Amino acid sequence: MVIENTLELVIDSPEMGYIVTLDASYESRGEKRIMNYSYILSLLFAAAVWCTAYAAVAVTRAFRLLVIGPAGSGKSTYCSSLYQHCETVRRSINIVNLDPAAENFDYPVAMDIRELISLDDVMEELGLGPNGGLIYCMEHLEENLHDWLDEELDNYLDDDYLVFDCPGQIELFSHVPVLRNFVDHLKRKNFNVCAVYLVDSQFMTDVTKFISGCMASLSAMVQLELPHVNILSKMDLVRNKKGIEDYLYPEPKVLLSELNQRMAPQFQKLNKSLIELVDEYNMVSFVPLDLRKESSIRYVLSEIDNSIQYGEDADVKVKDFDPEDDD
Repeated sequence: MVIENTLELVIDSPEMGYIVTLDASYESRGEKRIMNYSYILSLLFAAAVWCTAYAAVAVTRAFRLLVIGPAGSGKSTYCSSLYQHCETVRRSINIVNLDPAAENFDYPVAMDIRELISLDDVMEELGLGPNGGLIYCMEHLEENLHDWLDEELDNYLDDDYLVFDCPGQIELFSHVPVLRNFVDHLKRKNFNVCAVYLVDSQFMTDVTKFISGCMASLSAMVQLELPHVNILSKMDLVRNKKGIEDYLYPEPKVLLSELNQRMAPQFQKLNKSLIELVDEYNMVSFVPLDLRKESSIRYVLSEIDNSIQYGEDADVKVKDFDPEDDD
């Protein structure tokens, strides 16, 4: 008895924006199956289509970096130092200001939200305070993602590296959905996005503040769902670096012991759960940043590049190197 069967090969790639479905038939005679050449050709064709599309996406994938963190954590200073470092190593980078309350910059601003809306105007016209006015400005940005933002992004090439210097209001990246919607919009445009979360190293002076910083960072990680690099900023201002280093590579038992010593006995069960969350799931770790050292900036940048696979498909170009001097 001869039974004709149908095989269906489906390549479903929403990120690439299409679905490929191919059918191939084969005949079955008892235990022996005879596959038609159409089946093999279909597989080869599907593989070729998928590889071609994937390669095209890989080549045109652009990189976007979100710099977030509490107010005063050194986000703008970090962006300025990053820009200067990239200028030195001849790496193209563009800084975008997303803070409607910003005033002065130590770097050229490629895009500026204040061209769309400013905090001073909102506070004056609507009578809002600084916090309410900032939320209003960011919601206005969200409403203009398809207009103002897309128009500004069209001025840059696919391989341009854009860094977004974000406001320091913590609720923007902890529970208010504005930045999450902003990130989702970038993802839909096929941008590879990474978040850098800055914490002032002078804040990490004891175990309770360390756990607080971990929870704030974890909240941002969960909210944004992005590759995440946590940075301890202002290491150049820290006098007791040994005390800070204990929190870069913390021992769970030591942390738990310190927490139990500093807090009331009724919190011991909570302390144990918090330490297990930080340790067992390995969700939070910090990279120290000392702006006085080029090696520190270079190391932080390499951590970011690794998290988003930046440069893995880059071609070597003659213009990337200085021409050799003639003897």
